[in-house]
Amino acid sequence: MSLISTFNGPALTFRHGIHPEEFKELSNSSKIQRMPFVEDYILPLAQHIGAPSVPLVKKGQKVRRGEKIADPSGFVSVALHSPVDGVVTEVGLVDTPQGNVLPGIKIKIDPFSNQRFEKSPVDPDSMDTRGFIAAIQNAGIVGLGGAAFPSHVKLAIPDGKKCKYIMLNGCECEPFLTADDRTMIEFPEMIIDGILLMNHFLKSEKAYIAIEENKPEAIEILSRLASDSDFPIEVVPLKVKYPQGAEKMMITAILGDEVPSGKLPLDLGVLVVNVGTTRAISEYFRSGFPLVERIMTITGTAIKEPSNLLVPIGTPMKEVINWCGGVTHAASRILLGGPMMGAVQKTLDVPVVKGTSGLLVLSANEVREFNEYNCIRCGRCIDACPLFLNPARMGLLAKKGFWDEMLDHHIMDCFECGSCSFVCPSGIPLVQSFRVAKGILREKALREKSANTN
Repeated sequence: MSLISTFNGPALTFRHGIHPEEFKELSNSSKIQRMPFVEDYILPLAQHIGAPSVPLVKKGQKVRRGEKIADPSGFVSVALHSPVDGVVTEVGLVDTPQGNVLPGIKIKIDPFSNQRFEKSPVDPDSMDTRGFIAAIQNAGIVGLGGAAFPSHVKLAIPDGKKCKYIMLNGCECEPFLTADDRTMIEFPEMIIDGILLMNHFLKSEKAYIAIEENKPEAIEILSRLASDSDFPIEVVPLKVKYPQGAEKMMITAILGDEVPSGKLPLDLGVLVVNVGTTRAISEYFRSGFPLVERIMTITGTAIKEPSNLLVPIGTPMKEVINWCGGVTHAASRILLGGPMMGAVQKTLDVPVVKGTSGLLVLSANEVREFNEYNCIRCGRCIDACPLFLNPARMGLLAKKGFWDEMLDHHIMDCFECGSCSFVCPSGIPLVQSFRVAKGILREKALREKSANTN
């Protein structure tokens, strides 16, 4: 009897949430293509949550594809590698997709290089858990679902805690995006291998692969290929609902448990990893290839050729758009990521970074400016919030600048999914006000900590 199974009951889910139109059909049948190399690359040193990397190269220095060009500057930091054979043209300030200017490295490609990567596999049996964590950090691997949290930090299980379950996030609940779907369809062996590599050090009891029901091919392929493993893996179809891919919602749907306020999934013995990240871990150990490229979706009703591409990190976004045929005359707005949590881009002269899950090009009839009206106390935002917060009350507190009072309403638990703003009939930018409030509260906490230290 196989230890691998596919959940046969009704699709599981969480309470509340929303059902935006999916738009997956624009790109979910588009096979992953390799993005051709371009002339120039831009590599910000802060492509992850935590401390920026520290540059190891100087202007004029030759670098090889996969060569480490920046070291981690602390535990919550990762290495950075060159995506191409080329020459460093600048070590200084660069524009970033977040709209700010940060330290970075620019590289011009060597036009005469074949760009072959030549490294050896990394033997996991030759290292202990500490060595495994260090290897992930030096490979530059971060969460590829969009947050870009350093993977080695998540995999470093603190003393007194245990990873009972490995849970892979293959939900990809954001409308339009299909990169994770294609990754599961085209690289299922690497995903299973990544699970086994992680479990080699984590010694978990079981793994789950959570996939929304609108990805039947991925569910079927992973279920079939996983059947050869001696480690128990369960492929769990989940209901198509937003934000099903949020780790707290996924845990609730599968295990029936809620992550307590202020706690992490690991407090329930669960480690959540994106399927793209799992593939990257497998690729590093089996080929020695660090994270220098990622799979992303370029889609929308106003892009000429919606695609899923394997793109070198640092590629200017305008080059990616051009490779997909450019935008149509109807193009009105370009977002980094999906429509729910994505950020509008003011320029395409910024690079694809490790956390770039997609580029979304919307047409003019899909973009409208909302007039903001007073809250009518309809309660739709409360019914939509997956964490059972009170967005209407928090929005009013934010409007009045009552930041400390927002803490009493658990503002820091909000992960800014945007469900409240999506359903608000008054056009109130709730999630934007929460983002501002959380920034102010974090800054205040840092000031108070600094004052107490001094």
